[in-house]
Amino acid sequence: MSATIKAVKLTRRETQVLTLVVEGKSAKEVADTLSIAKPTVDFHLNNAYKKLDVINRVQAYRQAVLMGIIPPVSEATWLPM
Repeated sequence: MSATIKAVKLTRRETQVLTLVVEGKSAKEVADTLSIAKPTVDFHLNNAYKKLDVINRVQAYRQAVLMGIIPPVSEATWLPM
C-alpha cells in the first residue's frame, strides 16, 4: 500500500521560515533574520504544518523534501566544524 502525496503550495514566506528552521535556527533567530516578529514566524510555521499535514519540524522537513518544496540538507550541514 503506497501513500499518495498531494500537491501543496507553500507561500514564499512559509518556505523561507521552514528553510531557516530546518537549518537549525530557533523561531527567534528566524524572526531576527527575516526582520519579522516571533509570533509571525510561528504563524507561518503553523500554516506550513497544516498544509503539509504534519505536527512538528522534523515531519515538516521530511514532507517538504519529499514534495520537492525544499532541497535536502546535506550531511555536512549537520556536522560541527
